[in-house]
Amino acid sequence: MNRIDRLSAILIQLQSKRLIKAQDIADKFSISLRTVYRDVHALQEAGVPIIGEAGTGYSLMEGYKLPPVMFNTDEASALLTAGKLMQSKTDASLSKHYNTALDKIRAVLRFNEKDHIEEIDEHIAVVQHPAIKYEPPSDLHLQSILKAIANRVIVDIRYASLENNDITQRNIEPVGIYNLGNHWHLVAFCHLRNDYRNFRTDRIEKLISTDESFIKNHPPLQEFINKMSAQPELRKVVIDVEKEIVKYFGEQKYYNGFVKEEDIGEYVRMTFVCGSLEGFARWFMLYGDHAKIVQPDELNDLVVSIAENILKKVEQTQILLT
Repeated sequence: MNRIDRLSAILIQLQSKRLIKAQDIADKFSISLRTVYRDVHALQEAGVPIIGEAGTGYSLMEGYKLPPVMFNTDEASALLTAGKLMQSKTDASLSKHYNTALDKIRAVLRFNEKDHIEEIDEHIAVVQHPAIKYEPPSDLHLQSILKAIANRVIVDIRYASLENNDITQRNIEPVGIYNLGNHWHLVAFCHLRNDYRNFRTDRIEKLISTDESFIKNHPPLQEFINKMSAQPELRKVVIDVEKEIVKYFGEQKYYNGFVKEEDIGEYVRMTFVCGSLEGFARWFMLYGDHAKIVQPDELNDLVVSIAENILKKVEQTQILLT
């Protein structure tokens, strides 16, 4: 990126947030802090009212506005693709707000970008896996949760547990939301449990924002995600699966650490990195009569051990019945 383009991009970034740290600018454009200071000084000399200094952060003077932003065709395509994902991955409310915002963005596009979006609109689709049936409810409460996070207010939820469908009423302090597979999850501090909990938003039957402010300062969402993702002992697993069976794995293969697959003739060789060999062994047994273990040998021993225990219980049941 040449300097003129970088200066324009820095100006856009300054308008996107109330305060931007010099290090954030350096990281975004892969430049040194010294270069950031020079670029900011150049913008100030050009008449851009930038407030702040090195070490604290920069912001634009209140009321200063940039001219309408122009997009190129690649950026327009990215916006359209994001819109398709929003329609399939969020609830009706959030999707509606995104489409409204997208319409406003389209209004400032040049004719060639508008024509480009019209041309490719019908050539982008997000399709659910045929082996996984999922229809999200009309309201996943995403917009209400995000508002509560922004305003730092406690919300009252009526929640149906996944384990036994028990209904509980809880006051929570929402920390953040994330999407995993086909579901949105809410990380929040639960007053009932006096600890952080993970809630599936489609299991929230009712959500009401209160006027009460947070009583705690919460770590960033990424910290919780890192803890969930941490695997102390990862193991490589390689299995060969009959080709016609692979399609039935669906998203379960990702939950079990799927990395890659390759065609080896009659079979598909699949590589996984998992945190629990026993857990993988029990999942493997669902399709074990159509697959074989390449490595490690320990996994094969685990499958044999589990199968022997199942056989013993079946034999004991048969003896009791006779």
